[in-house]
Amino acid sequence: MTQSIVIFLEQYGVYAALFSIGINIIATVTAVFPTFFITAANIILFGFWPGAFISFLGESLGAVIAFILYRKGLRRYARGALDKHPRAKALINVDGREAFQLIFLLRLLPFAPAWLSTLGAALGKVSLGLFAVASTLGKIPALIMEAFAVHEVGRFQTTGKIILIFLAAWLAYDVFDRVKKKRGNF
Repeated sequence: MTQSIVIFLEQYGVYAALFSIGINIIATVTAVFPTFFITAANIILFGFWPGAFISFLGESLGAVIAFILYRKGLRRYARGALDKHPRAKALINVDGREAFQLIFLLRLLPFAPAWLSTLGAALGKVSLGLFAVASTLGKIPALIMEAFAVHEVGRFQTTGKIILIFLAAWLAYDVFDRVKKKRGNF
């Protein structure tokens, strides 16, 4: 998928960064596929720091736009979606400093589904300004970690192999845990 995004963006020359930001916004709002594919394409196409910055802009703008859309369109219908995610559901009942801290902490997790914290905040009492600041600040270290992981995996040196082993172990644990919960006992 990353290579397809690179090929697509290369067609737009000087506008490639703007198209990348747009794709990132769409991916963040719709949560159809993980944004790390776009981050990988940006790093390949623009270099590490410029690519990470372009991804940061797209994901930050996407989170704010998603917050607005979720608040306007999904508030009545989406509360059930959060029942299985207690950390994101906690955002419904908090505001102020506590909401800021929770959003910031949820954004620090680089491979966590960002749409959950956005949805939780949008359904709750959190203001757009507070969400935008907390989400953006939390996204900085998360995106740097994500960009570094993508970069190292792409180079496939020792660090990249360790990251892949860690991700594979985490995925295996997650799948095992879900199956265990679904069956009751494993």
